[in-house]
Amino acid sequence: MTRARVLVAIVLWLAATVGRADFTTGAAAFVRGDYALALAHWQALAVQGQAEAQFNLGVLYDQGLGVAQDHAQAARWYQRAAEQQHAGAQFNLAELYASGLGVVQSHVIAASLYRRAALAGLAEAQFNLGVLYEDGQGVVQDFGEAAHWYRRAAEQGYALAQNNLGVLYANGQGLPMDRVTAFAWYSVAAARGNAKAAHNREQIIRLLSPAQQAQGQRLGTEFIRDYGISAP
Repeated sequence: MTRARVLVAIVLWLAATVGRADFTTGAAAFVRGDYALALAHWQALAVQGQAEAQFNLGVLYDQGLGVAQDHAQAARWYQRAAEQQHAGAQFNLAELYASGLGVVQSHVIAASLYRRAALAGLAEAQFNLGVLYEDGQGVVQDFGEAAHWYRRAAEQGYALAQNNLGVLYANGQGLPMDRVTAFAWYSVAAARGNAKAAHNREQIIRLLSPAQQAQGQRLGTEFIRDYGISAP
């Protein structure tokens, strides 16, 4: 499986705290595309230890917005925010370790960081941790753990995880083989626009009896209701 290569979006809000005015001034500059000014405002706050500013500064360096792209600098700022339990920074730092950008590649460190963000509820991290367990990268291969993390992300409406959970059900990996439930999860992910899930759904439906198809459709409808299919 391929993990999601996602950069968690920049944060443009902040609870009342010291430096809020500077933070929001930086946010306004970012929105209008003045990344250099955003950098100037957030850098001062980041040096003072504000986690949101550290995270946003990391994103600017990561994407090369208002500054020359520098993954090593991004990693340093993500690290400082991650140490303050910032889930987005933990995830983005994990992405750098998984890819070997700005740091020495380490799937072990990536897995540890994904886990911290996953436990905080970040669906992208839950999915990527599931992929590492499925592939045995940075952790001992464990399809049951992969299924656990895919399910947590799937229940947040994360289509990639919904598809992968369906695959595990279809193959009986880490879960009892259950093509009806696999069909249901493929249906949910396909409803969110996931092309791979739509393909998998068409493949597995050929293996189901009419009664099983009807059961899978009912189950898929329940999943859509329970796990909130909004815009993909």
